[in-house]
Amino acid sequence: MSRREVLALIPARGGSKSVPRKNVLPIGGKPLIVHSIEHALACSLVTRTIVSTDDDEIAGIAARHGAEVPFRRPPEYAIDTVTDLDVFVHALHWLLQVERYRSELVVHLRPTTPVRRVELIERAIAAMLADPGADALRSVSLAEQTPYKMWRVADGRLVPLLTIPGVPEAHSMPRQELPEVFWQNGYVDIVRPRTVLELGSMCGERILPFVVEEAIADLDYPEQIPELERAVVKFQTNPEPEFRCKRHPA
Repeated sequence: MSRREVLALIPARGGSKSVPRKNVLPIGGKPLIVHSIEHALACSLVTRTIVSTDDDEIAGIAARHGAEVPFRRPPEYAIDTVTDLDVFVHALHWLLQVERYRSELVVHLRPTTPVRRVELIERAIAAMLADPGADALRSVSLAEQTPYKMWRVADGRLVPLLTIPGVPEAHSMPRQELPEVFWQNGYVDIVRPRTVLELGSMCGERILPFVVEEAIADLDYPEQIPELERAVVKFQTNPEPEFRCKRHPA
């Protein structure tokens, strides 16, 4: 049986306002982006690893560490307001038009998440390959704070963010009795090319949940750098998972 084509796509633009040049920031002894490249290359189900970037330094680092950089992302797709969908549409169109290449799945690995277990990536890919009707897969974690106890301000008064039909004042119920909710954590997301190119979406309508109960280490703000560095070094010396939170804590 021929191997099914699975593309790992790692978006990494040169500009970043919150953490300047974050994709080349040394974390755990190597540029941040290298961790995600190594995750993709170590995954037995990934057949091709591509970095989408507008930046020559990032492109050089990516190529030296085994990723392909077959194109440069145009400047209009490297600004602060660009979406994941814009980046994926550009990459998939380029590969289709220039190389006549199309994969069955596209695995989205964000460089800002340098701590991943390859076996979880493979498990997520296997789940998508086993369900051809799924448009996408999103990795999620159990939310530490429930939105059923959150509020918004409207016309100068507090209004519950979420309500439960038939349940008055759900915000006052014990957390253990409220519905479980999950937040998307960016650990690994997977999408089918048809979802991006035909539906114009990064998730479509039928999305598989991939629950990650381990702690998520990522980089959004400068103050997170020391903690991220510690998480990477700890994972390099002891790759046992560290769990993020328990379900229904007392």
